[in-house]
Amino acid sequence: MSRLIIVTENEAQKTVEGLYRDLERRIQASQPGLCPVDLAEAFLHVCHSQSCGKCTPCRVGLGQLEKLMESVLNGSADMDTLKTIEKTAEAIYHSADCAIGFEAAKMVLRGIRGFYDDYAEHVKHGRCFAKQSQPVPCVALCPAHVDVPGYVSLIHEGRYAEAVQLIRKDNPFPAACGLICEHPCELRCRRTMVDKAINIRGLKRYAVEHEGEIKVPQIMDKTGKKVAIVGGGPSGLSAAYYLSIMGHDVTVYEQRKKLGGMLRYGIPAYRLPREILDHEIEGLMKTGFQVKTDVSIGKDLSLAQLKKDFDAVYVSIGAHTDKKLGIPGEDAEGVISAVEMLRNIGDDRYPDFSGLDVVVVGGGNVAMDVARSAVRLGAKTVKVAYRRRRVDMTALPEEVEGAIADGCDIVELHSPVRIEKDEKGHCKGIVLKPQIIGGVRYGRPSPKDSQSPEVLVNADLVLVAIGQGIDFRKFEEYQGITIESGRINALDTSALKNAEGIFAGGDCVTGPATVIRAIAAGKTAAANIDEYLGFFHEIESDIVLPPVRFDDNAPTGRVNMKERPANERVCDFKLMEYGMTDEEACQESGRCLHCDHFGYGIFKGGRESKW
Repeated sequence: MSRLIIVTENEAQKTVEGLYRDLERRIQASQPGLCPVDLAEAFLHVCHSQSCGKCTPCRVGLGQLEKLMESVLNGSADMDTLKTIEKTAEAIYHSADCAIGFEAAKMVLRGIRGFYDDYAEHVKHGRCFAKQSQPVPCVALCPAHVDVPGYVSLIHEGRYAEAVQLIRKDNPFPAACGLICEHPCELRCRRTMVDKAINIRGLKRYAVEHEGEIKVPQIMDKTGKKVAIVGGGPSGLSAAYYLSIMGHDVTVYEQRKKLGGMLRYGIPAYRLPREILDHEIEGLMKTGFQVKTDVSIGKDLSLAQLKKDFDAVYVSIGAHTDKKLGIPGEDAEGVISAVEMLRNIGDDRYPDFSGLDVVVVGGGNVAMDVARSAVRLGAKTVKVAYRRRRVDMTALPEEVEGAIADGCDIVELHSPVRIEKDEKGHCKGIVLKPQIIGGVRYGRPSPKDSQSPEVLVNADLVLVAIGQGIDFRKFEEYQGITIESGRINALDTSALKNAEGIFAGGDCVTGPATVIRAIAAGKTAAANIDEYLGFFHEIESDIVLPPVRFDDNAPTGRVNMKERPANERVCDFKLMEYGMTDEEACQESGRCLHCDHFGYGIFKGGRESKW
């Protein structure tokens, strides 16, 4: 008889592993609006099933906690039950031997404290507060609440112009977003339950490329009201677009020579070609709003004067100031902010980095943009220094992978200490301190200095990409505008609490965020400015969607976007990503499960055809 055997996976084990994968996909595809009590009870049940039974808190306590949670859901609990749940969870948290027990108890504690009203509503009335006006996951997670299932179904039918019209009902920048959107709509796509999320961004781009001439929406009757918009970026232009459709006279003031904001001065042309951006902005301007460029509020024109001349003002100046490293030697020649570099590129002033060693400091999408741009500008070497791990980078994974493919080196777990200068005051290197990853703070592992010695990295240029801020000094003199943590303090309606008739939104309120969030802020501001002016105009679509199909659930691979070869694309700033073919777009759009017609969406909210 053999003492040892080679263990092979049997059918039962394979089945269990498959169930775990199915469960992972279900969790990933969970839509917003789920009952937090129901979700917590289900998670608790899974944790209890994982218990080894060695310690009493886990073996017995989780079982008792599960029964208490079930009593809340089935209506047999009272308010004292909620106190018992909290006390029981606290006892398990402090006495369980392993993570299975105390993490399960921690989850229950977070839930009952964070969603106490939902628990109480179950006890008192047998129902849940949890609801979502747009429960379809892709729609709910899109900040602008674009009707994703609607336009995907139109694409599948070959009705591309109507698909883009439906997008523009909520997002006037489909061309830009089809290229650079971070696609939060895909995060909980319910197609994940079958295989992989639908390539929504790629389909949006395909529709725009096959749209034809941009159709100008019907303009409503003139209201005689005047609205000033400060800032010609995605948020300001979105507000201008919708307010113009509503019949208001809109004037956009932009301090730079060209419109676009972060779309032009924050995103390189290899991701968003300028001719595409210009064409899209020209289409928006056909709604009739006026534009005045090279006008700086606070210098050429005061906010007080705007408030006097206009019925409402929307401030959407973005976040275009840089943040400093705060280390010795930062004043050296050759230390450039990412904001400044991308701004110059946006104005078609391309620097020459030929033969230079470049170090980029930062780990976000902007850091990847300037690093990849530096390669295209002829840099000999490009290194990206980041104080955390590569996996902790806030940049999209595909952007990090793209930077590596372009020839950039990622120097993870290294924090800048000082910049070395030569005798002429020019940057010659940056000193980095090796880090080790430490405890989790605010949901992210924090780095700390390791015992390894400092490292000097040769650098002719140091590009600083550690964040952006807003230039709020021009607004300080206007009474009623308050600045908190370097941002304008505005309500979720975009209105300012103590400045009647003035609204604010986008990055100047939220801090540096995504393009689609800025667009959503402009849409929100337009609706509330319209109401402030005494109207209730509705933006709607009369497009009839095709009948729902029933052949969409066969497992099918996701169509991913292809890119130009790295050795070719690094030589220019031409668009690096290829679009979908007709065959790919038809297949990908056919993978949609139509959550707006089946399952959760049909019971809670469904489709919103107007706002």
